[in-house]
Amino acid sequence: MDVETSCDAGVLELTLNRPAKKNALTEAMYQALVEGLSRAEADESVGAVLIRGEGGVFSAGNDIGDFIAAVQTGRGLAAADFVRKLATFPKPLAAAVDGLAVGVGCTLLLHCDLVYASPEARFSLPFVDLGLPPEAGSSLLLPRRVGLARASAWLLLAESFDAQEAREAGLVNAVVAAPDLPAFAREKTRKLAAKPRAALMESRRLLRGDPSELAAHMEEEFSAFMSALHSPQTQAIFAAFLAKSK
Repeated sequence: MDVETSCDAGVLELTLNRPAKKNALTEAMYQALVEGLSRAEADESVGAVLIRGEGGVFSAGNDIGDFIAAVQTGRGLAAADFVRKLATFPKPLAAAVDGLAVGVGCTLLLHCDLVYASPEARFSLPFVDLGLPPEAGSSLLLPRRVGLARASAWLLLAESFDAQEAREAGLVNAVVAAPDLPAFAREKTRKLAAKPRAALMESRRLLRGDPSELAAHMEEEFSAFMSALHSPQTQAIFAAFLAKSK
């Protein structure tokens, strides 16, 4: 399974397990993630969700070949379903990031309440370099989280950054040695799940603010993203990327 699901002590854990492809996300993986979050939302025994990756990598973002195939065949993009689900998910979310966190592997962290990273974590938002605008609400959430100057460097210049910078900026709560990271993140997520549920979820709702603002912004991003995706420049960038990967 490219996405493994387990549940223990009130925590549903979603593990990206495609290390040979750096946990790059396919349509099937996005669908599995949506199903996992839907299960967690409906299951009263689940108090929080933890997302992590196997193989010393969190996620290299979209599997470009699979993504292009989905667009060309006219199938609904499960990636969009996933980020919309993240934005409306009512229970606490945590992430444990080891190694690469690229594209959506980075923007999904903006929807998490707690993020822990190893010293080897490396974050990148290369949307502009692919001829695309950002997604998952990141153009709204990132400057609010880390400030406009830093968000501009990360999104417009597409400058990658390490775990220490991510922690200093407020994207990451703590940097933890890689061997200890899964257990540390599980412990913190279990603490969330053990809290009084109604108070926890209401506090989270108040912290995150008006969901309609984020939803509207995400739809604006998605429209711009899909428009750019069909542009000749972006098509050429993707073709060159696929040719190189082969």
